[in-house]
Amino acid sequence: MNANAVIFDIQNQFKPLPKAFNKKKFILSYGVVNDPILSEIQNFSKKQCLGREVWPEIKNINAWMLSAETAHFMKWGGLGMVASELPEVFNTVFGKNGDKISVVTPLYIGNTGKKKAAWETEGVYLGAENKKINLKKIGVLIVPFMGSKQNLVKYKVNVYQGVFNDTNHFFFENQRFFSINPHKNNPSAQDGCYVLNEFNVNEVERFAFFSKSTYCFLKEILSGNIKNVEAPNILLANDWHSGEISGLTKYFSDALLLQKKMSPELSQKLKSLPIVHIAHHLGYQGWDYHNTAKILNSLYEDTATLVFKNAKAIKNSNPRATNTLIVHDTYNQASCNFHLADRVVTVSKNYMEEVSKELGFGFDFRDILKIRKDHRTFFGIVNGYEKKLISPNKNKIDAINSYFKITDFRVFDENQLEEKNHNKEEFIKLISKIASDKAYKNSVIPLIDTYNFEDISKEVKNPAKTPILCATSRLVEQKGYDILAQAFLKIVHQFDDFKNELPILVLGGAGDDKNFEMLQNLKDKVAKINPSAAKRIFVFRGYRDQFAYAIQLAADFYLMPCRFEPCGLTQMEAMAKGTLPIAMSTGGLVDTVDDGVNGFRTEVFFSERRRVYGANLTAQRLKNNVNAYAETLQKALNTFYDNPSLITEMKKNAMMKDFGWNVKDGSLYKYYNLLKFGHL
Repeated sequence: MNANAVIFDIQNQFKPLPKAFNKKKFILSYGVVNDPILSEIQNFSKKQCLGREVWPEIKNINAWMLSAETAHFMKWGGLGMVASELPEVFNTVFGKNGDKISVVTPLYIGNTGKKKAAWETEGVYLGAENKKINLKKIGVLIVPFMGSKQNLVKYKVNVYQGVFNDTNHFFFENQRFFSINPHKNNPSAQDGCYVLNEFNVNEVERFAFFSKSTYCFLKEILSGNIKNVEAPNILLANDWHSGEISGLTKYFSDALLLQKKMSPELSQKLKSLPIVHIAHHLGYQGWDYHNTAKILNSLYEDTATLVFKNAKAIKNSNPRATNTLIVHDTYNQASCNFHLADRVVTVSKNYMEEVSKELGFGFDFRDILKIRKDHRTFFGIVNGYEKKLISPNKNKIDAINSYFKITDFRVFDENQLEEKNHNKEEFIKLISKIASDKAYKNSVIPLIDTYNFEDISKEVKNPAKTPILCATSRLVEQKGYDILAQAFLKIVHQFDDFKNELPILVLGGAGDDKNFEMLQNLKDKVAKINPSAAKRIFVFRGYRDQFAYAIQLAADFYLMPCRFEPCGLTQMEAMAKGTLPIAMSTGGLVDTVDDGVNGFRTEVFFSERRRVYGANLTAQRLKNNVNAYAETLQKALNTFYDNPSLITEMKKNAMMKDFGWNVKDGSLYKYYNLLKFGHL
C-alpha cells in the first residue's frame, strides 16, 4: 500500500459510525498501518497494560477525582464514600506539603422522590445528601454530543467551583444530562443519579457526557482558555462512570491531531496525563447496546469510525474483548479504562486476586487484568472508612432516641460492652412496639414494608443471652440472602428442644420483590418447623437510617453471605459497633475480617461450584456455599452460647480495629505512592 492510499483511507474514515452498526454481524480486523499516529492508537492498549509508559516525575500531586457520586452531594453506595473521604483525608495529611486531590462531579438538579437536589439560593447548592456548598461560576464549556435527533449538538456546560471540608470541588451543570427528575418509564429500581430522566437520558449516556465534559474542561485549561484553574497532573477515575476518560485523552487527542484540529503540544499534554482507574464492582460496567453508535459518535464525533477501527485491545484469550470501545457488540464504558488507564486499582487485595483469576468475577476483563497484575499495572487497596463516622457516638444516639421516643439507647465502646446488652433490651422493646402498634410503625418506618412482625417483649427472658443476628444490606442477589435462608433452614432443627434463648433474626433492606418474598418464605418455612423460632424472625423491605443504626447498636452478629463483595463497608460499620460479621470468604471480607478474632468467616468459598478460597479437602467436604455458611453460622451461635467470654473478647477486637484511611501503613499511603510513583 503506498503512502497516498494510506492518506486516502484515513480521510475516508473521518466520519461517524453508521447507525446500529453493532446490530449487524461484523468481524473486527486490524490491518497493518504505516501512519505513526494510527499505529500508536492500535498499540496503546498493549503499551498501557504492560506498563511500558514511564511514570512521569511528579513533584507535587495535583489529582482530580472524577466521580458520579460523592458522599456529601449524591451518594448511592461505597464509591460515593471513597470519592469524598479519600480526597479529604489525603488533603488533611499531605496538603501541608503541597499535595492535593480535588473532586470533579455532576451538579444534579431534580427530585426522584427519594433524592432531591436544587439551588437553594443563588450561589448556594443543596445536594441530595442535604449538604450545602457555596459555588462560584468559573466558566462555560461547549461539549459536542448527540441530541435526541441523532445530530451533534453543542451543549453548554456551566462549571462551578467551591470548597467543602477543605477540599476543592468542581461541578458540571447541564439540565438535559444531569437532571434527576424521573421519566415516566423510569424503572422502579433506578434512583438517584441512575434514573432514566425526564429527557430520556439514561445512566450510561449521562456519564459518557460527564467524561466528555471532563475532557473539554481539561482541553480548555491546557489551552489557556480557562486561566484561573490549575491543570491536574493525574486523574483518578472512580469506577465505570468515568471509564471513557482514557479513550478521550489518548485516542481522541491523537485522532484530532491526525485531523489537524489539535496542536501536537496540546495532544501530547492530554495523552501523557496519567490515569488511575478505581474499579469497585466489576459487575457494573456501563453498557448500552441500543445506543452504542450514538454514544461512540458523541464521544469521538467525526473521528469515531477511525478510532473504532483502530482501537485494538491487547491480545488475550477472550474473543469478546478485541476492541477497547465495545465488548462483543455493545458499548462498554468501563472497557476503555481497563485497557488504556495507566494503572487500575480495585478496592481490596483479595478482590484483585479474584477478578484476575475467576471468570465469574472478572467477567470479560479477567484475562486483561491478569496481564496487568503480572506486569504491575493492577493493584488492590482496601477502602478506608473513617472510624469516627461509624463508631457509636452520643450525638447520633441522642438523635435516634429522640426519633423513636420510646428508646434509651446508650453510647458504648470496647470497655463498656455491658451497655450493648442494655441496647439489646431497648431494641427488643422497639421491634415489639413496631409489631404491636401500627400507628407507631407508620410514624417511625413509614416507607418500610414489614412481614408479620410479632411482639416478643414477653418472650425474651434474658436479652444478654439472646443472640441478635441482622442483615440490613440491599435485597439483591449479590448479598446472598438466599444462601442465608437455606443455611438457616439447615440448622433450624437444633432449636426443637432448645434450652437457651432462641436467636433473633432481623433481615431486610431496600431491594426487589424476589428477595423480599424469599425472606418471607423463610419465616413461613421456619414456622412449620418451630413456631417459636419463627416468631423471632423479622423480615422487612426498605431503608431508614435510624432503624438500620438501631439494629446495629444491638446486634451481636452481622450476616454477610455474599456471593461477591469487592471491599464491603457494612462489615466495617458493624465491627465499629461491636457487631461481629459472619461472612463469606470473598473479596474484601477476607482482607478485613479475621476469623475467630473479630468475626467469623467460612473456611471455603465457591464460585459456580469451583473452589476459589480455602483448602481443597474442606471444599470437598462442604461442596457448596450453603453448607459452608451453615457451618460458620452454627459455629458463631455455638460460640455465643458456650463461650461468651470469647465473644466479648472478639467484640472488643472488632471495636478496636481501625479501618481509617490514614492509619499507619494504611490505604492512604498506598494511594500516595501509587499517584506519586506509579506503584505501591
